[in-house]
Amino acid sequence: MASPDLDNAEAQRQLNNNNRPISSGFWETECTSSKLFECSRIKALADERDAVQKKTFTKWVNSHLARVSCHISDLYNDLRDGYMLTRLLEVLSGELLPRPTRGRMRIHCLENVDKALQFLKEQRVHLENVGSHDIVDGNHRLTLGLIWTIILRFQGSMQFYMGKAWAKHPEWHIEIQVIKINTADNRETRSAKDALLLWCQMKTAGYPEVNIQNFTTCWRDGLAFNALIHRHRPDLIEFHKLTRSNATHNLQQAFNVAEHHLGLTKLLDPEDVNTENPDEKSIITYVVSYYHYFSKMKALIVEGKRVGKVLDNCIETETIINRYDALASDLLDWIEKTIGIISNQKFANSLTGVQQQLQAFTTYCTIEKPIKFQEKGNLEVLLFTIQSKLRANNQKPYVPQDGKLISDINKAWERLEKAEHERGVALRKELIRQEKLELLAQRFDHKTTMRQAWLNENQRLVSQDNFGYDLPAVEAAMKKHEAIEADIASYEERISVVMELSSEMEKEGYYDIRRILARKENILGQWSLLKELVAGRRTRLEKNLALQKTFQDMVYMIDWMEDTQAQLLSKDFRKHLLEVDDLLQKHSLQEADISVQAERVETLNAAALKFTTIEGYQPCDPQVICNRVNHVSSCLEELKQLAAKRRAELEESRQLWTFFQELEESEAWIREKSSILASQGYGKDLSSVLRLLQKHKTLAGELLAHRSLLQNTIKRGKQILSEKSFGTAGIQERIMEVKDEWKNLEDQAAQHLSHLQEALNFFQFSTETDDQAAWLQDAYRLVSSEDFGHDEYSTQSLLKKHKGVTEAIDKHRLHVVALRKHMVVLPLQYREQEEVQVRLGEVEQLYTEVAEVAILRQQWLHDALAVYGMFSEVNACELWIDEKEQWLEKMEIPEKLEDVEVVAHRFESLDQEMNSLMGRILDVNLIVQQLLDGGHPSSAEVRGCQDHLNSRWNCIVALVEQKKDQLDSMLRLQNYLLECAEIKSQIQDKRKAIDATQYMGSDLGGVLALQRRLSTMEGALSVLEPKLLHLQEEAEYLATAHPSRTMEILVPFDGISVEWEELKRTLQGCEDSLTVASRLQSFIQDLDSFLTWLVQTQTAAASDQLPNDLEEAEKLINKHAALKEEIGRYEEDYERLQAMNELLESEDAPLPQAALQQWLQKLDVGWNKLLEMWESRREVLVQAHIFHLFLRDVKQAESFLNNQESALAHVELPTTVEMVEGAIKKHKDFTTTMELNLHRIKAVIEAGESLISQNNIYSERIRERVDTLASRGNQNRELAQQWLEKLNDQWELQIFLQDCHAHSYS
Repeated sequence: MASPDLDNAEAQRQLNNNNRPISSGFWETECTSSKLFECSRIKALADERDAVQKKTFTKWVNSHLARVSCHISDLYNDLRDGYMLTRLLEVLSGELLPRPTRGRMRIHCLENVDKALQFLKEQRVHLENVGSHDIVDGNHRLTLGLIWTIILRFQGSMQFYMGKAWAKHPEWHIEIQVIKINTADNRETRSAKDALLLWCQMKTAGYPEVNIQNFTTCWRDGLAFNALIHRHRPDLIEFHKLTRSNATHNLQQAFNVAEHHLGLTKLLDPEDVNTENPDEKSIITYVVSYYHYFSKMKALIVEGKRVGKVLDNCIETETIINRYDALASDLLDWIEKTIGIISNQKFANSLTGVQQQLQAFTTYCTIEKPIKFQEKGNLEVLLFTIQSKLRANNQKPYVPQDGKLISDINKAWERLEKAEHERGVALRKELIRQEKLELLAQRFDHKTTMRQAWLNENQRLVSQDNFGYDLPAVEAAMKKHEAIEADIASYEERISVVMELSSEMEKEGYYDIRRILARKENILGQWSLLKELVAGRRTRLEKNLALQKTFQDMVYMIDWMEDTQAQLLSKDFRKHLLEVDDLLQKHSLQEADISVQAERVETLNAAALKFTTIEGYQPCDPQVICNRVNHVSSCLEELKQLAAKRRAELEESRQLWTFFQELEESEAWIREKSSILASQGYGKDLSSVLRLLQKHKTLAGELLAHRSLLQNTIKRGKQILSEKSFGTAGIQERIMEVKDEWKNLEDQAAQHLSHLQEALNFFQFSTETDDQAAWLQDAYRLVSSEDFGHDEYSTQSLLKKHKGVTEAIDKHRLHVVALRKHMVVLPLQYREQEEVQVRLGEVEQLYTEVAEVAILRQQWLHDALAVYGMFSEVNACELWIDEKEQWLEKMEIPEKLEDVEVVAHRFESLDQEMNSLMGRILDVNLIVQQLLDGGHPSSAEVRGCQDHLNSRWNCIVALVEQKKDQLDSMLRLQNYLLECAEIKSQIQDKRKAIDATQYMGSDLGGVLALQRRLSTMEGALSVLEPKLLHLQEEAEYLATAHPSRTMEILVPFDGISVEWEELKRTLQGCEDSLTVASRLQSFIQDLDSFLTWLVQTQTAAASDQLPNDLEEAEKLINKHAALKEEIGRYEEDYERLQAMNELLESEDAPLPQAALQQWLQKLDVGWNKLLEMWESRREVLVQAHIFHLFLRDVKQAESFLNNQESALAHVELPTTVEMVEGAIKKHKDFTTTMELNLHRIKAVIEAGESLISQNNIYSERIRERVDTLASRGNQNRELAQQWLEKLNDQWELQIFLQDCHAHSYS
C-alpha cells in the first residue's frame, strides 16, 4: 500500500519491540522501585491486551473457518503448522493456495507458512519482520500482528460475502487495502478507522448518554452497542430501560442479541470491554461486523417494501380462492352424500312401497338437483374470475387442490348422474319385478286348483284290480296300466311347473310366501300317494304276467321235444367222411340243444314252483302248477335216451371213412414235400442257408412224425380188414402204393442236406468275417470314446474296462488268424472268389487301427486319472485346512511367558505341517500346470480347483500369521524398551554432530559442500523420524494393549520426545543455510521428472496407429482425450516449474543460472512441441472416427439398396385386373419407401462429398463408396420405373381382355 495508516504503524512497532531482548534496559538492577512498578504494570496491561486480542481474533478466525468445517482452539499453536492459516486465506480471498506439504516436522511447517506469507506478499500486503519461523515458533505478538494485518486487508472484502446490497449504497463504501470512506459528493477522504467512527456517531446520534469518540472507553458501558442495534432493529432492545451503571448487563444483552437474532459471531465478552483500557483492535473488528450486517439489512428493507405492494392483490385473490375452495367442498360433499343415498339399492318388498319410492326419486330429479347444477356453474365462473386476476398480476395460474378442480367436480357430477341413472333403472326394474310376482301368485293359485282335481280322479282309478286269467288278458291289462303310468309321468312336468312357480316366488321374496308354500306341500303329498298306488298295482300285474309267460313257455317246450324225437329215429349214415362228420356235428348240435333245453326246462320248472311258495297275493292254484312241471320232465328224459343211441351208430361209420381220408392225405403230403425239395436252392448268405437248413431240419422232423402217423394209419387199416366191416375192398393195394412213395421222398431229402452243408461252410466264413469286422468297429468306437469319467473311481472303472477291451483285442488277433486258416479249407469254387480275399484284408487292417487307438485311449485315461487324483489330493488338503482353522479360531493367546513358549512350540510344529502341506499344494499346482500345458479338456475346472485351494491356503496362512502376531505382542514390550534406549542414544549423537556442522560459504560451491556434508545427517534424520513415529505408534499400541503398564511404556518415550525436540531446535540453526540448496534440488528433481514424462508423452502423441473400425476409433479418441487430461494435469506442474525458476532467481544466493536457463528452454520447446503433436494426432483421429461413422452409414445404405434390388429381382406379372391393381398399389408403396431410403442414401453421399472436400485422409476410399452408392441408387430407380411401366401395360392388357370376355358372353 502507498502509506501505512496509524494502526499499521502501531502493529509494526509491536513487531519491532517484540524482537528486543526482554532483559535489555528495563530490568537492570540499578532501576528504582517506581520504574520497576511501572514496567510491571505496562507488561501486565500488554499481556491483558494480548489475551483479549487472542480471544477475539480466535473467534474471528473460527467464524470464517466454519465455512470449510474447520476450527482452531489455540491461536498460537493451531497456526504453527500453516495448514489452518492456508485454509483461512483461501476462505477470505476466494482463491486456491498451493497444497500444504504433508508431514509434522518443523521443515514441513515452515514450508506451509512460507506459502501463506508468499500469498500475502502477492496480494500486496506488506509484512515487516514477520517470518515463517516466528509463526512456527508460536511468537504471540507477531502472530497477533499477522492476524490483525489480515483483518485490515480482508475485512473490507466482506462485502462480497454479505450479498449484492453493498453495491446499492455507494455513499458508504470501504475499499480493500486502502480503507477509505467516500462521501456522496467525494469531498472528503477518511481512514477506515475514522470512517467507521463517523458511521457509529451518525447512527447513535440522539441516544442519551451515548457519545462515541473512540473505540476504547466509549464502549465500556455497552450503550453504544445497544444503540446501534436499536437504531436498526428497535423491536429487539428496549433501550429506555438500559442504564449506564449496569455495563455488564448492557454488554451481555447486546452481544447475545447480535449473536441470536442478527447471526453475528460473539467475538467479545463483557469482561473484555468493561475494563479500564479496552482493546481497540478487538472492538473495531467486532463493530465492523455490525456495519456490514446493517448495511445489508437496509437493502433488504427496501426490497421488502417493493414486495408489499403485491400483498393486497394476493390477499384479495386468496379470499376468492378460499371461497372457491369452500363452495367446491360443499358441492362435492353434497354430491358424495347424494351418491351414497341414491346408491342404496334396498327397496320396499311390495308393489305399493316401490311405487312410493319411485315418486320420491322423481321429486329429487325435478326440484333438488337443478339448484345444485346452478351452483356448479357459479363455481366455474368464480374460477375464471380467479384466473383473470392472477393473469392481471402476472402471477402463475391458480391450480385448485387435488380433488377440487373443475374437472374433478365434473367427474363427481358424472358419477352423480351415473348413480342417478342406476337408481332410476333399479327402481323401474324393482317395479316390474313386483308386478311380475303378483302375476305369478295368481297363476300359481289357478294351477294348484286344477292339479288337485286331477290327482283325486287318478287315485280312484288305480285302486281297482281286474287283470284276467290268460296271457293275452294279462298283457292287455299291463298295456292299460302302462298307459296310466305314461299319463301320470307326463303330468309330472305340470307338477314341476307348480313347484317352479313356488320356488321363483320364494326366491324373489314374495310377501305372501307362507300360503304359497302350504299349498305346494299339499300338492306334493297327494302326488307322492298317487305314485305309491301306481307302483303297487304294477307289482301285482307283473306277477300275473310272469306266471302266464311261464305256462306258455312250457307248451312251446313240449312241442319242440316231439319234433326232435322224429329226427333221432332216422337210419341215414351217408357214404363219405365229410357227410358223416356233418351228421355228427348236427347230432352234437341236437345234443347241445337238448342240454340247453334241459337247463331251460329246469329254469321253467323252478320259476313255476316259486309261485307255489310266495306269500300274500298268489296269481294261480299251486296244484295246477305242479302237474305241468311233472309232464315236461318226463318228456325230456325220453329224448335224451334216443340221442345216445343215434351217436353210437354214427361213430362206427366215421371210423371207416377216416381211414380212407388219411391215406389220401399221406399221398398228397409226400408229393408236396418232394416238390418242395426239388424247387429249393442252396441259399445266398448264411442266414438263408441256415434258414434252409432249419427248414430241412423241420422237414426231417416232419418226415419222422409223418412216418409214425403213416404207420398208425396202416395199422388201423389192417384192423378194419380184420374186423370185416362194410366197404373194406381195395385197402391192401392202397397201403403198398403209399410205402413206395415214402421211400423215394427220404432219398431226395438226404441228397439235399449234403449240398446245404457245403454252402453253410462258405457263408459261415463270410459271417465270421463280417462279425469280426463289426466287433472291431464296435471296439474302435469304444477305444475312441471321449468319456474319461467324472471322478477317480469312474476313471479307474473306465481304465479297467479299457484293459478288458485291450485284452479282448489281443484275443481277437487269434480270430483274425483263424479266418485266414478258415479261408484255406473252403471249397474251391468259394475260395477263388475276389471278394473273399479283399474282405479278409480289410479285417486285418481294421484290427491294426483298433490296436493303435486303444494304446492312445489308455494314455488319455491315465491323464484323466491324474486329474481326479489331483482333485482327491485337493480334498485332503482342504480337510487339513478346515481342522487347523477350527483349532486356530478356538485358540486364545496366554499372558504367561511359559504358556506363550508352549504355544510357540505348537506353532513350530504347525509350521512343519504347513511346510509339508505346502509341498503337497505345490505338487498339485505342478500337476495342474502339466495338465494345462498338455491342453487337457478340463483345464477350466482344474484351474478353478487350483485357485480355490490356493485361496484356502492363503486364508489359513493369514490366520496363522494373525495368531503369530498376537503371540508376538507379548514380546514387543521388551523390544520397545530396548529400542527406546537405542533411539535416545542415537538422537544425542546426532545432536552433537549437528552442533559441529557450520555454514562453509556463500557461493554455490560452499552451498553444495554444506549440502553434501549435511546430506548424510539428513538421511540419518529421515531414517530416524520414521523410527520415532513407529516408536510412538508402538507406545500407543502397547499402552492400549497393556493398560496396567502405561506409565512404564510412556515415560521412556516422553524422554525421547524431549531429546527429539532439542535435536530439532539444534537443527533449526542449519535449516536457513539449506533452504536455497533444498529448493534448488527439489526444482532440479521436479524438472528432471517432468522432462522424462514429457519425452514419454511425446512418444505417445507421435503414434501413427490408425483405427480399423468404429469401436477402435472411439477407443483411440478416448485414449487421446485421456492423454489430453494428463497433459492438463501436468500443466500446473509446468507453471509451477516456471514460477519456481522466478523464485530461485529472486534468491540472494548464487545459483547455476546458465544451466537452469538451458533446461527451462528445453522445457518450453518440449511443452509447445507436445501440444502441437497432440493437436495433430487429434485431427487425424477425428478424421478416422468420422470416416468410420461414414462407413457405418454406408453399410446401412447398402442394406437399403440390397433390399430394393432383392424386391425388384423377385417380381412377376399378375394375370388378372385385381392382381395388377394390387401389384401397382404395392409397387407405389415400395416406390415411396425407396424414395425415403434414397433421401437417406443421398444424405450419406453428401456426407461423403463433404469429407472429400475437407481433404479427409480416406478421401479415395470415400470417393469409391460414394460412386458405388450413387450408381446403385440410380439403377434401382430406373428398374422401379421400368417395372411400373410394365405393370401399367399389363393393366391395360387385362382390362382389354376383360372387356373382350364380357362382350363374348353378351
